[in-house]
Amino acid sequence: MDEIAYSNKQGRELSEYEALCKRCGKCCGADTAEPCANLAKDSSGKYRCASYQNRLGLQRTISGKIFTCVEIRDVLSKGLPYEGCSYSR
Repeated sequence: MDEIAYSNKQGRELSEYEALCKRCGKCCGADTAEPCANLAKDSSGKYRCASYQNRLGLQRTISGKIFTCVEIRDVLSKGLPYEGCSYSR
């Protein structure tokens, strides 16, 4: 497989993986007292990250506490903490 075909394959797989998300916001703290400051709820009640393309790395909670946002795959590889998360299937 050449480099372009491989890159295209990775892009498709990433899109398929991200399409599994139900936008519950649990991984961003929606059901806690300290959600990420970038967590936004849309009119349909689903959550999204207001800074999705720049989400990884240091971020702040709504009260200003600093934390490190990581890819959901990194979290899941250590054990699923989010009951009902589509990525666990």
